[in-house]
Amino acid sequence: MSEEEAPPPVPYKNPQTSFCHVFFKLAAVAVYVVCGIFSDDFVVNFVVVIILLAVDFWTVKNVSGRKLVGLRYWNEVTEEGKSEWRFESLDAEGMSQLDSREKRIFWWSLYLMPLVWIFLGFIAILKLELDYLLVIVVALVMHISNIIGYTKCSKEAKARIKDLAKASVQQGVKAMFAL
Repeated sequence: MSEEEAPPPVPYKNPQTSFCHVFFKLAAVAVYVVCGIFSDDFVVNFVVVIILLAVDFWTVKNVSGRKLVGLRYWNEVTEEGKSEWRFESLDAEGMSQLDSREKRIFWWSLYLMPLVWIFLGFIAILKLELDYLLVIVVALVMHISNIIGYTKCSKEAKARIKDLAKASVQQGVKAMFAL
């Protein structure tokens, strides 16, 4: 290999997941923006956008979170009626195997999309299309739910990895002094 040739790019580990993670978000926004061109029926437009948002929510929560950032969350209601968050994450070794580019795609798109929907909400208000604010509210609720879930999950995963590293160091020090 000569000096002028660059090494081939490293392929993504989960290209289909990365694609779907971004595609459903952009598809919902695109359909929302152009739906008035193809149909004047608010109900049809509403249903199509909500279905795309639901598919995006499900994909992020159940697929891309696990594959792209090694995190998963869910909410359970106990028999007493109390709501409890449950978190799951890969161990430190598993987290180190994740592709940093895919993690950036995940987190950037997760935090950027609510801003896009807020911008579209301002446009709907300016155009006096107040019925479309319902779509904006649903989009924001779904996106913010994922943000809250994954942010809490990420904090717990970092704390768990920190505790694991601390315990390993403590065991190493004990083993060293036991000799």
